[in-house]
Formats: sequence, structure tokens, C-alpha cells
Amino acid sequence: KMSSGAADLRQRKKQNCTESDKMAPEERNKENSKLGRSPKYMLIQRFAKLFFGCLAAVTSGMMYAVYLSTYHERKFWFSSRQELEREITFQGDSAIYYSFYKELLKAPSFERGVYELTHNNKTVSLKTINAVQQMTLYPELIASVLYQASGSEEVIEPVYFYIGIVFGLQGIYVTALFVTSWVMSGTWLAGMLTVAWFIINRTDTTRIDYSIPSRENWALPYFACQVAALTGYLKKNLNCSAEKFCYLLVNASTYTFMMMWEYSHYLLFVQAVSLFLLDSFALAQTEKVHEVYRIYLFSLIVGYLLQFENSALLVSPLLSLVVALMLSKSLQMNMKKSTFVSRLLKIMYIYLVLTVAVTLNFLLKMFIPHKENEHLLKFIEVKLGLNTTKNFTMNWLLCQESLQAPSQDFFLRLTQSSLLPFYILVLIICLFSVTQVIFRRICGEPLKETVKLEDGRIGERPEIVYHVIHTILLGCLAMCLEGMKYLWTPYVCMLAAFGVCSPELWMTLFKWLRLKAVHPILLALILSMAVPTIIGFSLWKEFFPRIMTELTELQEFYDPDTVELMTWIKRQAPVAAVFAGSPQLMGVIKLCTGWMVSSLPLYNDDDLLKRNENIYQIYSKRSAEDIYKILTSYKANFLVIEDSICNEVGPVRGCRVKDLLDIANGHVVCEEGDNYAYSKYGRFCHEIKMNYSPYVNYFTRVYWNRSYFVYRVNTVISFQS
Repeated sequence: KMSSGAADLRQRKKQNCTESDKMAPEERNKENSKLGRSPKYMLIQRFAKLFFGCLAAVTSGMMYAVYLSTYHERKFWFSSRQELEREITFQGDSAIYYSFYKELLKAPSFERGVYELTHNNKTVSLKTINAVQQMTLYPELIASVLYQASGSEEVIEPVYFYIGIVFGLQGIYVTALFVTSWVMSGTWLAGMLTVAWFIINRTDTTRIDYSIPSRENWALPYFACQVAALTGYLKKNLNCSAEKFCYLLVNASTYTFMMMWEYSHYLLFVQAVSLFLLDSFALAQTEKVHEVYRIYLFSLIVGYLLQFENSALLVSPLLSLVVALMLSKSLQMNMKKSTFVSRLLKIMYIYLVLTVAVTLNFLLKMFIPHKENEHLLKFIEVKLGLNTTKNFTMNWLLCQESLQAPSQDFFLRLTQSSLLPFYILVLIICLFSVTQVIFRRICGEPLKETVKLEDGRIGERPEIVYHVIHTILLGCLAMCLEGMKYLWTPYVCMLAAFGVCSPELWMTLFKWLRLKAVHPILLALILSMAVPTIIGFSLWKEFFPRIMTELTELQEFYDPDTVELMTWIKRQAPVAAVFAGSPQLMGVIKLCTGWMVSSLPLYNDDDLLKRNENIYQIYSKRSAEDIYKILTSYKANFLVIEDSICNEVGPVRGCRVKDLLDIANGHVVCEEGDNYAYSKYGRFCHEIKMNYSPYVNYFTRVYWNRSYFVYRVNTVISFQS
């Protein structure tokens, strides 16, 4: 019965698709005859609208990519710098990603380069890592292939090619947001407003200014393409060719997104929850939603195989939810009748899906060995106040700005650009409309096949309901973690722009107000043009001069102390030397010199997290002997102490590295709001600079400047005082 029911559903879908293809021209011809327009005239009008809309979307993306490139050049003076000075602009984990791109280009062949990355023992001392799996280096693999295959070696330098691809992807990101807003509103004016808000609020929409090679800068453009395709796929009365195109684009972009970012499955889980809620209230075609679930399942399986059997994908909440939805689908087949029993079955269906998903995820974690996400779960426990810890790594993560609750400045910036007020207005109208639709569904009223402008029922459009749920879920995450704003704010720009440019939204509002003095349809059409035009002019007047000032103002990023340190390492340090220091600095040393390091700025591996904590002890109140034992256990030959960390004066006391180390080591006791420090030893990074015993017995200073002090770890210990 289940198979026959599914077959009937697919057959009905094919019939509906065929009927819509046949009926659409007839309905358009009737409307055109009423308006006195010929079909040829309407065809030319639609083609012109599509052509100019696509031209505006592509132009917006290209202009944004050029803007990013120009701003980057003005900020770093990239073209006038030497290679070493350019590489120093890549900080922390960005330096590691780019260093592997360099290694791939230096390899005698692509196959050899990939092998060396998957069996890498030249980056971290005493550790062989699969860098492709552990650091998700598929973007670097693709970039290196494109660079060599396109013959760009004689045309453009590797660094320009690399950042050019990232800037190009950001252009695609903006284009996808433009198209999404256009598809939802029916006018490319919404797309233009989306792009304007995105660029004006660039501080809160993207991290491209601070970390060009970061994984989300490679991945989020593909997710934006997936959302644009999904928006079109969920639309009602879509013709077959457009539906197939959207389906294929959702397939390709979902898989690519999952391969580009190790945390992509969490974002897809949020999207799956949005689709689950959309389907649970019967606001979308069930078959379409379950097709998207199959895409998730396929992408997880392929991703697991191509990511070297990545167990994190098997224990991901996305897989558990999708499997639970597939198993529970048979129950939903009987929920289409508007009866009291069917409404009870809906509640049971939601409860069943959640129960099966949680149980399945628990069982998978019991039987599948996984360590990738344990630190993430511990962090969530501490963040939610379910647990307390003195662990250095957990407290250090909690102190990061991106993992704090968003500041008031964030909301102030969104309000000053008029984005937040219009988003709240659009969200309230859509939410009320969706609530009305759900109430009608509970009362047994069917959805309309075609929602007309005069109906004022924007909440009956499945793609709108999906975006409302999606932005609310992402917004809840952004209210907890400031770093999540980069996922939420772009879609706030898109939804707000769609709302103010959509006649349907204004018509929905006028239906509630029962406006009679002016014809509501005419007023809705006028407002959908006038409001975004006024917003656009006000944004142009206030923010365009600021943007032009950013592009014309010459900034200077120059770090002579770091340049001197890297130059000394390349000239004076032995090739086989291993350096120890803060993970962020080690990433830069690995990129600029190629020397082996003892730790990396990566936080998805328990061993690396433990290494980072141990190496950070050079800023704690530990003895010279303890530090010496830690460094020699990792075969470190040189120690680099940063004056900025040792003498750090942080804005939040208790979040400095040395404070967190004192708490973890038990060197600080809190009593009645006062902190009491006690330790037999002084702070190592201060004491070693004094050049007295026992520090000179274990370490010999070989280089220093204003910011860095480099010490050789003695192989033969001298105990002369």
C-alpha cells in the first residue's frame, strides 16, 4: 500500500506538472486578451525583464568582487609588497590553508602533492596528519588544479589567483542573494536593494575582510546558490523544465557546500528543520520536500566516502533527522484528510520524527567511534550553563568575541542602515499571515492552487514560509553567538528587501486594515515601487560617500617586527628545526618559512587542542624545568615568546591568555569577588628575559626585537649559575 501510494503521488506530480505546462499558456493568453495584449508582446516583455534582471544580478556580483579586490589592495598595498610581506597578511588558520596551497603548487605533480598532504609529517612535529580530511583542503586542491590547468603560471602570481577565486565566489554569493530576492518578489529591484544592504552592512554579513581563505568564505556562496535554487523549487505552479533545473542546482550546490566546509552539515540541519516544519503543517508539496531529504542523504553518503570515511557525518544530527523523516513518511501519507483523526496524526508524526531522530543519533554515537565534535558538545554545555570548567581551551573559546552574545553595536549598525526595522516589519506581517494559514489548515480549509495579488495571502506561498522559518532559526543562533551573524544577516538583507518590494506583502497588510479609501491593489503596487526607491536614495546619500572613502583612502598594514622574525628564521635557523609558540604565530611561521612547528591554530582535533594548551604554558607561572620538559616532548628546538601576549592588557579581565592559564593551573583563587594569586614561580615569559639561572641553563636567547624573543632549547643543560 505504501509503495502504491508513493507511486500514485509521483504520478499525480507528473500529471500536475504536465497540466501546468499546458494550462499556463492558455491562462496567460486569456489574461492578455482581456488586457488587449498579444502573446508576442508579452513574450518580448518577459524576455526583456528576464534579460535585464540577469544582467543586473551578474553586474552586481562582478562589481562587488571588484570592490573587494580594490579595498584589499588599498588596505594591504598588495601589489607593492614583497612575497613575504604579502604572506604575513594571512593570519592564524588562514596562513595554514594558504601554506598547503603553496605546497601543492611546488609538488612535482598534482598526484604527488595530494599524497604528501594526506600523509603529511612535515607540518606538525611527531605527528602525521591527513591534512585534506582534517582541514578540509578541497578548496586548495581545486584552486591548484585550476591554476596549473589554465596555464596561469606565466600570467598571474599564485597569491593573486587564489584571492581572486575567493573574491569571485563572493560575487557569486551576492548574485545568488539577488536572485533569491528577485524570485520571491517578482522584481529585480528587490535584488538591487539586497545587494545594497549586504555591502553597507559588510562588517556583519561577511568575514572576508579578516580571513580570506577561511572555509566559510569558500562554502557560503554555494549555500546561497542552494537556497536560491531551493526557493525556486518550492514555488507552486512551476513548469517542468524550471523545476528540473532548480532540482539539479540544489543537488550540485548541496554536495559542493558539504565538501567545502566541515561544519556545513550543521547549517543543512537547520535548513532541514525548516523544511520539516514547513511540511508538517502541509504548507508545501510533500514530495518536493522529501526529494530535498534524499539530496541530503546522497550528499552525506558521498561526502562520507570522499572525505576519507569522515565519522562526523555519520553521527551528524542531519543524518539522524533525514532517516527519521524517511521512516516516518508512511504515517504522513494518511494525513491529507481534514478530520480530527488526521490532526492527531500530525501531532503524533512530529513527536515520532523527533523521538526517532534523537534515539537514532544517540545509538549512532554509541556504536560509531568519533572524536571530532566532542569539544563542541562540551563547549555547548558550558555555554548554556549546564556545566562549569577550569579547562583552558574551553574558557579560551568562551572568551572569543565570535562566541559571545552579539553586542549592542551590532543592532545599532543594522538599525542605522534601516535594515533591522524593515526586517522586523516584514517578519511580523509574514508570521501573522503564516499563522492564519496554519489555523485555516487546522480548520480543514485547503490551500489555494494559485495565490493572486488581490487575495492578500502571502503566507500561503511555501518559499516565503520556508525563508521566514529559516531566518528565525538562524536568528536564534545569532542571538546566542555573534559569529553566527555571518549566516543570518545576509538572509535578513534578502528577506527585508523582498518584503518592501513585494506587492503581495503590502496587499496582505491592507487586507487586515480593510483599507477602502484607496484601491488596495493600486496602493500596494505603488508602495512596492516607492518604498524601495526611497530607501535606495537614502542609502545612496548616506553610505555611498563612506564606501568611496574606503576605496580612495590609503591604509597601511605593515608589521616590520614579524617580517624581521621570518627573515631571521629563513636565514639562521636549521632546516630541520621545530618552532614552538602561540598557534596563531606558528601558522604564519609555517607559511612564510616552511619550517616545522609544534602546534597549529586548529580546533577540531583533540591532540592539537592539547598541544596548544601545553605550548601556551610558556605564558603561565611554571618552572623552567616544566616548560623545558613540555617543549622537548614535542622535539621543539626554538621557542618564540610574543611580548603582546606576555604583557597583554585585555579589555576583559579574566579572558587574557595568562589569566586563563592561571585559572586552569590553580594559580588563582576567587574569594568573595577578589582574586588571589599564588605560585612558587614567576611568570615564565617574564622570568626568562632576566637571563638568570635556572632559565639560562635550559634556554639560550638567539634573537629578539620589539615584539618577539626567540630562545634555543638547549640539548645539553648547563647548571652553571
